Amino acid sequence: MQDILERAAGIKLVIFDVDGVLTDGSLFLGDDGQEYKAFHSKDGLGMKMLQSTGVEIGIITARSSQVVSTRMESLGIRHVYQGKLKKITAFEDLKQKLMLQNEQIAFVGDDVVDLPIMRQVGLAVCVQDGHRLVKRHAHWETPSPGGRGAAREVCELVMEAQGTLQSTLESYF
Repeated sequence: MQDILERAAGIKLVIFDVDGVLTDGSLFLGDDGQEYKAFHSKDGLGMKMLQSTGVEIGIITARSSQVVSTRMESLGIRHVYQGKLKKITAFEDLKQKLMLQNEQIAFVGDDVVDLPIMRQVGLAVCVQDGHRLVKRHAHWETPSPGGRGAAREVCELVMEAQGTLQSTLESYF
């Protein structure tokens, strides 16, 4: 675990996939074609807390959905890339935009489409119910499955490693 904390200590940007990471991977489609997703409120608060410490958050997802735009806007997340089948291109764009090195970036994924980015970043994370190949390439696996608090665990891990978790939690007392 010490190696994971050392990796997390230098993180300036955490990038999350959406389906299977911020959601449980279920896609609800209405008769009108409208797409619905369920996000965990604890994940959202964790992301807001992490941002309050100065760590940037990004989203890179292969699907496009208005509900993702709405949710990320409500969390104050400015770096949102949707409809990116080749996620690595969005990753390179965001890395350049924020002038970061791979070691300063964490990526949280769950499936094989996430591997190109996960193999480059300083901290690669797989959610507990992620694909077995993704788990093999991850530095850390969350205790919780995607859409069920895994994002919160990643945020708290980074804050713990950077010495900001306790003060961030205490700000709610």
